[in-house]
Amino acid sequence: MMETLENLLGQISDWVWGIPLLVLLFGTHVFLTIRLKFIQKFIGKAIKISFSRKKEGEGDISQFGALTTALAATIGTGNIVGVATAVASGGPGAVLWMWLTGVFGIATKYSEALLSVKYRITTKDGLMAGGPMYVLEKGLNNKFLAVLFAAFTAVTAFGIGNMVQANSISSLVEETFKVSPWITGSIMTILTAVVILGGIKSIATVCEKLVPFMAVFYVLGCLIILALNFSSLPHTFQLIFESAFTGQAAIGGFLGAGVREAIRFGIARGLFSNESGLGSAPIVAAAAQTKNPVRQALVSSTGTFWDTVVVCAMTGLVVVNSTEWMKGLNGASLTKQAFSDLPVIGPIVLTIGLLTFVFSTILGWSYYGEKAAEYLFGTKITKTYRWLWVVFVMIGSVLSLKAVWSFADITNALMAIPNLISLIVLNKIIVNETREYLWNGKIDE
Repeated sequence: MMETLENLLGQISDWVWGIPLLVLLFGTHVFLTIRLKFIQKFIGKAIKISFSRKKEGEGDISQFGALTTALAATIGTGNIVGVATAVASGGPGAVLWMWLTGVFGIATKYSEALLSVKYRITTKDGLMAGGPMYVLEKGLNNKFLAVLFAAFTAVTAFGIGNMVQANSISSLVEETFKVSPWITGSIMTILTAVVILGGIKSIATVCEKLVPFMAVFYVLGCLIILALNFSSLPHTFQLIFESAFTGQAAIGGFLGAGVREAIRFGIARGLFSNESGLGSAPIVAAAAQTKNPVRQALVSSTGTFWDTVVVCAMTGLVVVNSTEWMKGLNGASLTKQAFSDLPVIGPIVLTIGLLTFVFSTILGWSYYGEKAAEYLFGTKITKTYRWLWVVFVMIGSVLSLKAVWSFADITNALMAIPNLISLIVLNKIIVNETREYLWNGKIDE
């Protein structure tokens, strides 16, 4: 019975994450890039603003705190295992398409953050609340789609953002260090409780310290691995670029992949990794202290840059450079083997990277889910939701969750549809706000 359910959910997941959704997501990226006159050219300015931690306006946390909390939720297993899956299925060329998805996705991440700050509200507790549900209700006057988005987000949070992440950590620790999932789960549950019971300010404080460390550690680790294989790097770059437009013939255990597979799997894993267009990151962007919507939108857009253009690219280069993909390996086994090619350094980088990436995802998604539940049931649900989140971390650590992963995968994809509708319909507002503050040079006002 369970196997039948898992297969059914897997088929539905493959269908909703199929070509139509990928075209809609990537099409929105390109459309908004054109409408905003290639907003990506301001990425340098956006990075500079993002490192400011001073209070700049109304909000609960600093702009940097909002960015690192969003990055905490975004940078996860997709940046490591997901990239390897793309290479195994689409060949080395998938890395370039994944990278391009990140470049174009910057415009969508900018747009959804802008709208979320513009339409955010202040709750009776004096805290900010925003995200696509408020954009859909106040900007689009569509309460039904708003409720739909919030419901999908609340469900997705417990799946992808909680249980499957906890399970990833406990499984990794058991396999690597032979530690019982019960022990790992207990430690993780306590750590999660300590952080999230304090609310967004507590989460942001931890993420401001954890996210820069984990990202810098992982990227530096990847650079060391690549430096030690420097002689083969030119061939790796050539292989990635050529395969992106010509496909990759069968080699060794690798079954071969055409251009279509390179594009499909590169774009799919890129979209899944950086979450641009899914509507999750704007929820925390709405909590930021900012002078105007455009300023925080620029900060939020750097999340896609760091996630895909930098972190995913590093993983892709390490995996392709290792040549382990030629042996027919896939997913976690391919990643593990690629990093194990260099004793000591590789496994340490991979293990610490996965542990920190996954735990930070649990923290970031707790806020997304909490705000979605708050929209549906009011602020009275907040404390109950946080305690439920802590309990489910423990449950996720000790149970097998194939069905949960597939179900959350489905709701994750369905989050995108109402969010993308709001971005396309309200694109004039996005352009007008950008013109007023950014193109007219009033970004600091």
